[in-house]
Amino acid sequence: MRFEEFSFGSIRIDGVAYECDVVIDRGEIRKRKKKPSKPYREAFGHTPLSGDEKIPWRCRRLVIGTGAHGALPVMKEVKAEAERRKIELLILPTARAIEILRDDPAETNAILHITC
Repeated sequence: MRFEEFSFGSIRIDGVAYECDVVIDRGEIRKRKKKPSKPYREAFGHTPLSGDEKIPWRCRRLVIGTGAHGALPVMKEVKAEAERRKIELLILPTARAIEILRDDPAETNAILHITC
């Protein structure tokens, strides 16, 4: 998987530009469907990543890119579920998350927020 470009609001992976948050699940890329997390928006001031979303748990490591400025909240239940499943969870600004994915993608899934 080639991460070619990332800027606020856009990411290019393998020649395809995405202008939405993306989920990388065992090499497949899909749009993040954050509607299940919208009810928590008011409590966080931003739609967080919640356990109500379809999280790609089939991995040894899950990288969560929290946006250009690191503003995506990750709910405690997501962190607890990763621990329960014995999955290494890395929560970092998206640019840093992309570096991790470039350097060591083996058995790693990701959720990448591309704004804020």
